[in-house]
Amino acid sequence: MSRLRIFDERQPATPLATHTDRAEIGRVLAAAGVRFEQWAANQPVAPGASQDEVIAAYRADIDRLMREEGYQSVDVISLKPDHPDRAALRQKFLSEHTHSEDEVRFFVAGAGQFTLHLGDKVYDVLCEAGDLIGVPDGTRHWFDMSESPCFVAIRLFTNKDGWVANYTGSDIAQGFPRMEPIAA
Repeated sequence: MSRLRIFDERQPATPLATHTDRAEIGRVLAAAGVRFEQWAANQPVAPGASQDEVIAAYRADIDRLMREEGYQSVDVISLKPDHPDRAALRQKFLSEHTHSEDEVRFFVAGAGQFTLHLGDKVYDVLCEAGDLIGVPDGTRHWFDMSESPCFVAIRLFTNKDGWVANYTGSDIAQGFPRMEPIAA
């Protein structure tokens, strides 16, 4: 189940609010300037599927998004709990960072947790299959896939170089809840 928890940045142990209704999550995030939509993730791909398989399965959606939003490149991150580089990949995303472009992800299988640092609030968004999230450029955030990652996400970029992080040097991400592994 998709979930949004909102925290005061000084109180990482206790959420100020929790939302599980996808429409409500979308409304709350839209008010904060973040895109959150539900799309049909109805093509049969599983964590561990190759980039070519996933792109082929979702080619029509990818082409439409690229046309509508001007994205220049696309890739796929597809991880299973036994991926040999899972710990290193997880660590790469866990520190607070920004991007010089919007970070757009469409989850087609499994789940991942985006945590956004907006002003003095922290928005913790558990995204699952069918969720599309668009984090605006310059937004401080981090991403967790748990110690047992199990997800497939299509990533769209306006920068042809793809994912480029600008780490803030803050340790704020260390104090907030990590993603718990999703039961299979």
